[in-house]
Amino acid sequence: MILEQSQPHPLVVQLRFTRSEFVRSLEGVSDVEAQRLFEPMNCISWIVGHLAYQEHAYWVSTAQNLQVAPELRDLVGFGRPASTPPLDEMWHAWRAVTNAADRYLDMLTTATLQTFLQRKGKSLPESVGTMLLRNTHHYWFHMGEAYAIRQMLGHTGLPEFVGPMDLATYRPEIAE
Repeated sequence: MILEQSQPHPLVVQLRFTRSEFVRSLEGVSDVEAQRLFEPMNCISWIVGHLAYQEHAYWVSTAQNLQVAPELRDLVGFGRPASTPPLDEMWHAWRAVTNAADRYLDMLTTATLQTFLQRKGKSLPESVGTMLLRNTHHYWFHMGEAYAIRQMLGHTGLPEFVGPMDLATYRPEIAE
């Protein structure tokens, strides 16, 4: 399958739409609210940093051998103790990481999605495509968690459904 080089792969388009929904779902959350911990859930600022951490691990560190926000691993990485980082710092890290990740994601093709990234000289167990799906679904998982936290904080007027998909409509891959 070949896509026009000017257009990102349809799965990358879906990730970007998901990111935009993530940002939309957290509009209006203050730093104090974002650091509020309702155990056993993580706080909203942790969620922002955690999703940045996953993208950094996949698309920046492993795929490009770059370090944009290596501190995220210890602060909000999988299996780390709960933390309540400042929201503005996590958004700053998230923006830096997603901008760096996009340089790699923009180059993905159907063929590349079927390959496996290497870490320490060994192939990762999931293909790039499966990792991309996992990354996208990870966002939706944590958006639900953040939405529940916002309800517990007493927020009203929250989004009731997925936003407009004008920029993420279905687009088939072009056969080779």
